[in-house]
Amino acid sequence: MARITRKVAAFLSGAGLFLIAFTLIPFQGTYDLDPTKANEGNIVNQLGYLGLGGLYLFAMLLIVDRRVLKRIVSPTWVAVFAIAFLSCLQSYDPTASARGLMLSLVAMILVAGVLVLPRSEKDFVNAGANAILFLILVDYAALVLAPGIAIHTATGSEPWHAGFWKGHLIHKNVTAPVFSVLCMFGIYCLRAGATVRGLLIALLAANFVLHTGSKTTIGFLPLAIMLVLGGRAVGKPGLTVFAHFLFSILIFCLTLGTIYSNLFLSITTALLEDPTFTGRDDIWKFASASIADHLWGGHGYASFWLSPIIRGLEANFEANWDVRGIVSGHNSYLDAVLTFGLPGGLSMIVLLFAKPLYDYMRATRQAASRHFADFCIMVIIFMTYNGMMESFLLNRADPMWLMTALAVFGLGIAARMGVRMPH
Repeated sequence: MARITRKVAAFLSGAGLFLIAFTLIPFQGTYDLDPTKANEGNIVNQLGYLGLGGLYLFAMLLIVDRRVLKRIVSPTWVAVFAIAFLSCLQSYDPTASARGLMLSLVAMILVAGVLVLPRSEKDFVNAGANAILFLILVDYAALVLAPGIAIHTATGSEPWHAGFWKGHLIHKNVTAPVFSVLCMFGIYCLRAGATVRGLLIALLAANFVLHTGSKTTIGFLPLAIMLVLGGRAVGKPGLTVFAHFLFSILIFCLTLGTIYSNLFLSITTALLEDPTFTGRDDIWKFASASIADHLWGGHGYASFWLSPIIRGLEANFEANWDVRGIVSGHNSYLDAVLTFGLPGGLSMIVLLFAKPLYDYMRATRQAASRHFADFCIMVIIFMTYNGMMESFLLNRADPMWLMTALAVFGLGIAARMGVRMPH
């Protein structure tokens, strides 16, 4: 019976990891910028994640030691969701905001199940390697068998992306970071015992990233890998954290900093072909100017970009982007302050991007936890940089958010309890 339970637990962990990356609505076809559609609830996601949340909660209560379950409810996540739910009171439609946030909360049950159900790290690695390798092979098969839905075409609202790979996801700018995390997971599997599968995952995922055409992601991926593996090679994880801190400041200055400083703008212009980051600077300027309207309480969860006020604005023909037709500010940090207010936004940033660095230092004191901790911090470092270009914090079942949450959650567990070794 114990053997069957162990196999079921490992299978659920792998299946959960697969669903986090694959989503419940893969291969959606042409990307549509219609903002009214983006605001509609998706019944597949709502019912699907509700069912998955119930299944994984039941499995955890049945399989996982109660003492472990008590310890995974950390103050970090209580604070994160408390801030988010309080922000719903500021929304133009508090009920809709709270409903969307509940999907994020239910999806966190899936994340928790992926991490705590396996009886050992070996079970987690084997199940995860099988699941992710299968996912990647499905995407490569889709490139051949159904290129119209796996590769951007000249039809739709962004014909200039024609030829770039997007796989099962809706857009190359989501595919690139998701497959970057899968590449990091492959490196983790390679180091943790699943050598052949890990190497295949890392190489196939990295090749997929290269074909998405996402220049920033192609730059951030090797940087995150080198920072972590370099620090591990010299036996100084603190060096990784320090170097990451310096790179975070540098990347901030060369991206968001360009809208505040002419010096940073001139440096970025000298270094990059497109210092506007495909027009993101206009969005950042608009978002930054809008923070002061609700400085302390914020505009509310998922309640600014698609609000009737924004959608009712007159078109700004001088801007590269029409802010009336987007669903985010393409910067996680600006959107955090815009959504949750200055105190809440800064708290979110500290809890989700700074505290994990402390957890990493604690987790790496235990030799058994180091491979897993390195994987988690690699994801957090990468997503810290990716957050300069994309918004994903608490974004319902967005795989970028769920993978970030998995890394933050995993580091918290590793710091407090370590990684479970085989019984």
